Amino acid sequence: MNIKLFLWLLLITLPKMVFSQSADFTIQDVKFESQGITLAGSILTPKKTFAAVVIVHGSDLVKREMEFAKRLAKEGIAVLTYDKRGVGESGGVYVGPSVGTNNIDTTNLSLLSQDASAAVNTLRTYLKDKKTPIGLVGFSQAGWIIPIAANKSPQIEFMVLFSCPTITTLEQLRFQFYTNGNNNFWENHTESDALEHIKNEPDRYQFTATDPKISLDNLSIPGLWLFGEKDIQIPVKVCIEQLNTFKVQGKPFEYTLFSTLGHNTSSGNITVPVDISIQWIKQKALDIKKSKVLK
Repeated sequence: MNIKLFLWLLLITLPKMVFSQSADFTIQDVKFESQGITLAGSILTPKKTFAAVVIVHGSDLVKREMEFAKRLAKEGIAVLTYDKRGVGESGGVYVGPSVGTNNIDTTNLSLLSQDASAAVNTLRTYLKDKKTPIGLVGFSQAGWIIPIAANKSPQIEFMVLFSCPTITTLEQLRFQFYTNGNNNFWENHTESDALEHIKNEPDRYQFTATDPKISLDNLSIPGLWLFGEKDIQIPVKVCIEQLNTFKVQGKPFEYTLFSTLGHNTSSGNITVPVDISIQWIKQKALDIKKSKVLK
């Protein structure tokens, strides 16, 4: 083959396979190992990186969250987002709502937390500045996964949790069965009703509950929760009360409540919660970097 033709073909095909870029950041596809299987994802690297995050999935069959990752990367936050175990190009077996509620048993949550930790280790190797603060950003089910992962990995220095529970897995199921998908639930029920129900309703499924408060009690890293007041998947104000207890104890945990939103606080045309999280990440990353210099 003519050498010029070969180089031209290489030039137009290689970026599509491995590497692409925009005016603000580059995108590189990666693969990494976790608990005997290969996970596939993408790393988005801004021209100037202030912080770095791994995105942790909710409970559904979720591929890498590219649109959300791009929103972060445009603001100087490096991102590793990957196809969930058993989804897309990632190996392993997906265990989720389509096959029952065992997607939130302790075994699966622990496994998913190990995937998140492996992703953090991978992202660290791709950062030019090895002192760049790395955190976890997640949605819904990630409220149980992120605290577990953060307890296991000292590399995780902050966490952002969109519509994430602080109640146990079994309490969440009780509440979800109580609301039964009724978007008008809060027009006819009070927080007292919800609290009474999740404390006393018999469980439809039997497995050991995961309580994120046990992991959170051992953490001292900054955390930001973003809630929608109309959420019918988790009882938001019950979760806020639990976070307030942690705050009284001196934990660096914060939350923001959006009165018009439900469980979805991070995608589509919903911009304010994400904007708040971006500014929070930048500030916490700056604080972490300053504390490292002082040490």
